[in-house]
Amino acid sequence: MDISHDGIVALIQLQQLDLDLIRRKKEFEELPQRAVILEARQKRAAIVEKQAKIAGLKREVSRKVTRINDEDASLSKKQQGTEAAIAAGGEYRNVEARTKELASIVKRREAIAADLDKVLEELTKIETLESQVSAAIEDIDAREAAAISSFQEQGGALKLAIMRLEAERERMVSGLDRAVVNAYQKASARSGGVAIGRLDGERCGVCRHGIEGGRLIELRSQAPMGNCPHCKRLLIIE
Repeated sequence: MDISHDGIVALIQLQQLDLDLIRRKKEFEELPQRAVILEARQKRAAIVEKQAKIAGLKREVSRKVTRINDEDASLSKKQQGTEAAIAAGGEYRNVEARTKELASIVKRREAIAADLDKVLEELTKIETLESQVSAAIEDIDAREAAAISSFQEQGGALKLAIMRLEAERERMVSGLDRAVVNAYQKASARSGGVAIGRLDGERCGVCRHGIEGGRLIELRSQAPMGNCPHCKRLLIIE
């Protein structure tokens, strides 16, 4: 490959810059805050779903309380009327019938009171659970907010470093021969970033495969730079 000594130096610098870019981008993608934020959002979604079910249960139990209170209020009014009618006296049979009716009303109100106690106990448990869920959501929100803040700070610094490296890369590439850059980029894409090595005796300095006979002669004829016949990387031939 036709390339000057300065071009080789620049190409080596470009490779180092690209490796640094790969490292920085990988570091950005693997920031631990990402996992924390994702986990927080998944947990929050699950808890919010649970919160909705609890809210539904609370509405249902609250309706039970309302129905019981409404029935008791109606029976209380009826009881007062019956007691007033008994107090007013009248025929024996009427008084007896109203007394039996009063006893039935009192018995029903006692049953309702027992039902109300059970329902209110259930409502208290639901409200306790509701408070616990709300506290859990607040805790998750706080952890998510802290992770986002940390991600923005650390990720922002990495993004800035990546932008600077990309700008420097663009500047370096603009000063190199286009054919050389194309050959380098193809080798880099094939090799995961390490595109340049050195011919080490009769071996590729990167993949360490031996290069013998006619292949070695042909490679040396490409000095100062050729391609490894095995890994296809660019090899500096000195």
